Amino acid sequence: MVKENYDSDLLRTGETSRHLKIFTSKETFQLASGEELDFLNVAYETYGTLNQDKSNAILICHAVSGDSHVAQHDNDDLPGWWDIMVGPGKPIDTDKYFVVCSNAIGGCQGSIGPNSINPNTGKEFGPSFPNIRIEDMVGAQKLLIDSLGIDKLLSVVGGSMGGFQSIQWARQYPEKVAGVVGLATSPRLTNQALAFDIVGRNSIITDTRFNQGNYYQSEDKPEDGLAIARMLAHITYISKDSMKRKFDVSRYEPQEISTIFEKRFSVGSYLAHQGSKFVSRFDANSYITLSTAMDYFDIGDSLSEIKKSLQGTKCKWLFVSFSSDWLYPPFQSEEIVDSLISLDKPVSYCNIESDAGHDAFLLENEIEQYGKMTESFLENISGSNTNQIKKNSKPSTTNIFFDERIDLNFIADLINEGDRVLDLGCENGDLLNELKKKNCKKLVGVEIDEFKVSEAIDQGLEVINCDINTGLKRFTENQFDVVVLSQTLQSIKDVEKTIQEILRISKKAVISFPNFAYKPLRDMLFNEGKAPKLEGRYGYNWYNTPNKRFPTILDFQEFCDSKSVNINNSFYLDTENNEIVKDDPNLNADTAIFVLSKKDK
Repeated sequence: MVKENYDSDLLRTGETSRHLKIFTSKETFQLASGEELDFLNVAYETYGTLNQDKSNAILICHAVSGDSHVAQHDNDDLPGWWDIMVGPGKPIDTDKYFVVCSNAIGGCQGSIGPNSINPNTGKEFGPSFPNIRIEDMVGAQKLLIDSLGIDKLLSVVGGSMGGFQSIQWARQYPEKVAGVVGLATSPRLTNQALAFDIVGRNSIITDTRFNQGNYYQSEDKPEDGLAIARMLAHITYISKDSMKRKFDVSRYEPQEISTIFEKRFSVGSYLAHQGSKFVSRFDANSYITLSTAMDYFDIGDSLSEIKKSLQGTKCKWLFVSFSSDWLYPPFQSEEIVDSLISLDKPVSYCNIESDAGHDAFLLENEIEQYGKMTESFLENISGSNTNQIKKNSKPSTTNIFFDERIDLNFIADLINEGDRVLDLGCENGDLLNELKKKNCKKLVGVEIDEFKVSEAIDQGLEVINCDINTGLKRFTENQFDVVVLSQTLQSIKDVEKTIQEILRISKKAVISFPNFAYKPLRDMLFNEGKAPKLEGRYGYNWYNTPNKRFPTILDFQEFCDSKSVNINNSFYLDTENNEIVKDDPNLNADTAIFVLSKKDK
């Protein structure tokens, strides 16, 4: 069996960190169901130092099987479940931030839950523990944060069910959160994901030792049912490619472990091991309680419903999904992002290419991307980001320019102070970053390259990772004053549809593109009989070019005339000599810039 580079779950035990603290409230706690808890115990751990104005606090929310021990406090401490993400010098840097992580109520690692003692009976709550919802977990966390003297959280960060909690924080306490980071999360579970949870709970309640949840006084616990529930859940956490990588080579070489479960195949012994380890640190009633709370989280199954749920939020958002995650698939993150865009809320989003499945947000496979985005987002909302993007970085697959983009200077001059600007194919955000100097009211980028998205977020920009060819429908009519499409027109699949969409969502469009009627390109084709290519500017061979179109200035002028598009202004550049071309631009200009608008009906 091939091991992942890092898998925190293999290192976790039922032991408790010596750094664990307990917050206790003797006040009656009202639950969303209408039921009450006579008291609260919330287990939590803190990392780093709260600054003087208490503005550097970050709350981390765990997934269904997590707890408060998010990271090691020192070398002698137990491993945490997110050591790769949290700690000194890590993306969530405890040298900069005061990090709080609590065990969700309903859990079994110190917070009040089914395995807690009910003072009225002197025995565990067991099945009498009330129904818990995500908003109850958040309400308890709010009491904890208040007790620490923190008026407003810099950010709430969570993946999976932790993402549910982070979203709920922004809904439930909009004045108390500056930013939310949601990793591998969704507005609600799909019916497929719900089905897996139901089968998992059924495996527990049909275990003969479950005894309707009254098993605490017995030596025999419903370990088989809980182990099967964990095995089933674990299958949903990994992708088919991850399964292939882990088990193809050793398919018929199972691990030698002591188990009652089948172990004919390597994947079987792996799952049996996962199940056995889980029962040593988790409680069956808590698993039922937490998974049920997760299943009931639902902010809507349509754009209108999700918008209604998020209407009152006031924070900045970052969402990250993973391409092979079929438990919380990327389209669900996009549903939240599209709703926030429609509401004109500040949001960035990236779908990271990964073959690790849902567990990707816990693994180091893609931490270079999701870790860096989270780090930059936190620095941006805290005002501590001083990073600068390196110039002359490798071009994207849509931009033909390898070196300095001098056409951007002309484009920037066409943007007015206070404009709302959308930059399509924004790359690392250089144009948008320049436009910050003009005090534009809103600056948003769209970029297909996830690494460029990360660089743009590092510049403190709102960026949406999507394909221009299909992603513009998420923006509303006249949402922007100006939409920029710079040096990307030649890679668009459906130019007519894209320009229609651009003019739908904006009052004015600024479009620049390489002029393929430029004289040196004509000469190369005519004299050499070879596909045009010039170093540094048109630097692709015929077989690896991303260009799908080869527009000329005359072609584009005819297009606009035939499609009833106004050309308000145009500029023609010789970028090699850094000058404006006025004499026969279709022959002598290598770059064209057009300012477009809709024709009045």
